[in-house]
Amino acid sequence: MSDKQLDIGEDKTLLLLDDDEPFLRRLAKAMEKRGFEVETAGSVAAGKAIATARPPAFAVCDLRLEDGNGLDVVEVLREKRPDSRIVVLTGYGAIATAVTAVKIGATDYLSKPADANDITNALLTPTNELPPPPENPMSADRVRWEHIQRVYELCDRNVSETARRLNMHRRTLQRILAKRSPK
Repeated sequence: MSDKQLDIGEDKTLLLLDDDEPFLRRLAKAMEKRGFEVETAGSVAAGKAIATARPPAFAVCDLRLEDGNGLDVVEVLREKRPDSRIVVLTGYGAIATAVTAVKIGATDYLSKPADANDITNALLTPTNELPPPPENPMSADRVRWEHIQRVYELCDRNVSETARRLNMHRRTLQRILAKRSPK
């Protein structure tokens, strides 16, 4: 690790907000190894409670949670602790959402799957600098597959409605959905 990654600062408090329990546990363990004092939350309500009671110096917030939007926690954190460094994570990369996240105070925006190194780099990069590019970014095929999966889930797994919204032939969509996700 570089010196920058080790230089967290005096306040090492980190809030991890994600409703994917296995991912949350793995990330918490990895961030503790990097010197952060981690507190986890699995819902927007829990994240807001922590942000209000004990606003951390750093936060990693998932965008879509079962009980709402992670950006709500970002807003509370910005209000309670304007100097906190916040990274928004999402399984569905969207430029509009990235712009919104940064406008309301996120320091950076990463698409899942983001590893602990990418997240640490994003948290510790000075505000006026860009973090280094990710070691293994999602392929274009993977991004397309993620988008199709998202629309499919939003259409309650209705193939015909998903195909219509994606302006795609239903059989083509069925073939894509039958395949495993690309790397």
